[in-house]
Amino acid sequence: MELKKLHSTDNDIFVGFAESRIGGRPENQDSYGFKETRLGFLLTVCDGMGGGPGGKTASSIAVQEIITGIDEANDDEEVSNIIIKAVRRANMAILEAGNENSVLKGMGSTATVLLLSDKSAFLAHVGDSRIYQIRGGKKVFRTFDHSMVFELVKQKVITEEQARLSAQSNVITRALGMQPDLEVDVVEVPYLKGDRFVLCSDGIHGSMPEKELLKMVANKKTALGAVIDDIATYVDNMGRSNGGGHDNLTLAIVETKINSKLRITMSKQIKYAFVILAVVCAISLVGNIWQATSSGPSESVPTDSTELHAKQDTIKRQAAEIVNLKHSVDSLTKH
Repeated sequence: MELKKLHSTDNDIFVGFAESRIGGRPENQDSYGFKETRLGFLLTVCDGMGGGPGGKTASSIAVQEIITGIDEANDDEEVSNIIIKAVRRANMAILEAGNENSVLKGMGSTATVLLLSDKSAFLAHVGDSRIYQIRGGKKVFRTFDHSMVFELVKQKVITEEQARLSAQSNVITRALGMQPDLEVDVVEVPYLKGDRFVLCSDGIHGSMPEKELLKMVANKKTALGAVIDDIATYVDNMGRSNGGGHDNLTLAIVETKINSKLRITMSKQIKYAFVILAVVCAISLVGNIWQATSSGPSESVPTDSTELHAKQDTIKRQAAEIVNLKHSVDSLTKH
């Protein structure tokens, strides 16, 4: 599937592209889809599992049912619940299709969901396909794989890199189509202008160390569409050079063009740092005012106009710094 631009009726919020390739497999069992909904722009990437036609069927069902479920949802319901219900709807549709056709029995799919509005971004996932939120070349959020090896990572038995290279890296513990009861991880996050949300199947994130992947997806010297195409080509070529047979690969990146209305919450440590800095500035300000307006027996107020103006400028600058610090704290902590 060729590189595709992700269209939205509101082009002021984001720019985005997606690409899916067959890799070294007989069939591409990855699927993705997107749509502008009343709740915001919806993007989903799903990686199918199952022999024969099962994998592609499962991921296609997942994409369609997730989009339909969110698009037809009641506006009065909590957004997180809407997303959970849509993913569970897809889960039941896959199970029902498998029960109706023995050839499809046992098929399943991972799911990643991004629902982006000017208010915030909702991120949901099931399985080992991932969502990243990248800011300034660093990840500020990442989903945690529902897989056997990542359970060992959580227990600090192995490292993430060891998990990536493990022969059991594709054994997942949660997926659509496994059982009727499905737990869906959902989180709402704020974002800043220039943040990148990355949705990808394990054919992308499993092909290289995370540090290398983050460096590639954070590249802003190249146009966003070209970044995605370059990564897909790099992974494809790497798979071929290693003998072929490599996994399907799907990558979608959305870059925000505004700050979300939901503000970033500062940690206690950062808040304390702001307070301490403000206190230091205030003390320095008071000291400079005292020196500029008082004189002792052995000192006098500066008569040189240049020196006096310099002190006045210092006082004004420090006062402005305190005001700016207060505004920074208010804007970052306000919801």
